[in-house]
Amino acid sequence: MAILSFSVFVLAVLVAALILGFFVLARQIGILHERVAPVGAMINDSGPKIGETSPVFNLDSLTGGKVSIGNPSKTHTLVFFLSPTCPICKKLVPALKSISASEADWLSVVLASDGDQLRHEKLISEQGLEHFPYVLSEHLGVTYKVSRLPFAVLLDEQGVVRAKGLVNSREQLESLFNALETGYASIQDLVSKTAN
Repeated sequence: MAILSFSVFVLAVLVAALILGFFVLARQIGILHERVAPVGAMINDSGPKIGETSPVFNLDSLTGGKVSIGNPSKTHTLVFFLSPTCPICKKLVPALKSISASEADWLSVVLASDGDQLRHEKLISEQGLEHFPYVLSEHLGVTYKVSRLPFAVLLDEQGVVRAKGLVNSREQLESLFNALETGYASIQDLVSKTAN
């Protein structure tokens, strides 16, 4: 009987310790959640700045037709810079397809790059990008100061740059739309202004 009582007492102490440990861990997770701000697209300060009008480009598309970037249009334009050798770019293709389909009433997605046309045509067929306008223009990338990929620029209907940055995930890509909706250039900009 004494052994049974002792065992129950030890188990009760262990359960109490586990409950205490759970609350300590939950508190630490809450503290970390407050300290780690959400990360949006990584903005660079070069090229046309947010709020400036984009230079105008009239380019031929590899998928047919002409593409106008920077001219007034009926929809916003997302210019997504990619490369056939960029694995992250290829991982973002399903997100681009989804965004293009679900946001088609207000957004046009244009794919942009430079380099060997045959490699890009192969990428178009492998990834099923035939319905996207796809332009090759070194001048476009130089104008926007694209130094790393994948990079995206969001223009409004008047051709004004509303958001831009290096995007390595769907969340970072969608942060460009959040920047458009909130009027803040980035999540970091929002956090810094609300902290003041």
